[in-house]
Amino acid sequence: MVVFTEQRIDALLSAVRSKTIAVVGDVMIDRYIWGSVNRVSPEAPVPVVEVESESSRLGGAANVANNITALGAKALLVGVVGNDRSGEEFRAILERQGTSAEGIVTDAARPTTVKTRVIAHNQHVVRIDSEEKKDVPEEVQERLFAVLEQRIGSLDAIIIEDYNKGVVVKSLIRRIIDLANKHKKIVTIDPKFHNFFEYTNVTVFKPNKKETEEALGTKLRNDDEVIAAGRTLLEKLKAENVLLTRSEKGMSLFEQNGTITHIPTKARNVADVSGAGDTVIATLTAMMASGATFTESSALANYAGGIVCGEVGIIPIEPSALRAAVLEH
Repeated sequence: MVVFTEQRIDALLSAVRSKTIAVVGDVMIDRYIWGSVNRVSPEAPVPVVEVESESSRLGGAANVANNITALGAKALLVGVVGNDRSGEEFRAILERQGTSAEGIVTDAARPTTVKTRVIAHNQHVVRIDSEEKKDVPEEVQERLFAVLEQRIGSLDAIIIEDYNKGVVVKSLIRRIIDLANKHKKIVTIDPKFHNFFEYTNVTVFKPNKKETEEALGTKLRNDDEVIAAGRTLLEKLKAENVLLTRSEKGMSLFEQNGTITHIPTKARNVADVSGAGDTVIATLTAMMASGATFTESSALANYAGGIVCGEVGIIPIEPSALRAAVLEH
């Protein structure tokens, strides 16, 4: 069990305000349509949602950057949008939130990724995805890497946020990790299935249970099987640390020195798990950049993930809420 004093949590939350963290990956808009259901359609056996309000927020890698900013650090968001209305909307949201768009590249050959969620009575009714999953062309990859290369001296860490939407491609992964290691920067990974074993020699590799099962081709039904999987990932990826998230069972931490730590979940009332993984990787990386150990950072990320799971919709973690949750325990 990790115990934080008031002085320790305050020192970390203060230190994070001087950090700059790059987030590279698949950016998107999370659009919400809120309404109520009072009848079933006469045209088909589906609910009729009467729209009451609509909103748009940053999603995917952009939500990770939003969490970084909410914690008090500076975020350099590096990703791709289309030359369309949604791309314009994405840039406008960035501007309103005070996040630089210098790392956002426009690719006219693909649409901006948009996930539209219809919610009625605090329940998801349907999700509609508008996206293109083919790999971005080499010219776009070069522009993305150039942003990181130019800014590497001012960065404290890099997060690669892979949603398998075609932005985080194999050649770019290797170049980013090599750049981070050359300059001794923290590099953390939130992977998906396609590029799972491309992320070698990183600071932290953070898959969830489902992703790990799919990649290793085995079920993780108990702690012994989780431990075996964590050790396999450490060996295959040559990672300094592996953080395996396990939903209601919390997290399992694996370090190269052989230390294994299980952290129980801090989620109390799970209203919506959307965006929880984004909050976890953002908090983990921000705290490590601020001087916290891997175990401390993971524990704080666990608190943060638990907090956002209690809210409907994708929201970032706030330092005051994180501090209160930690001191309560």
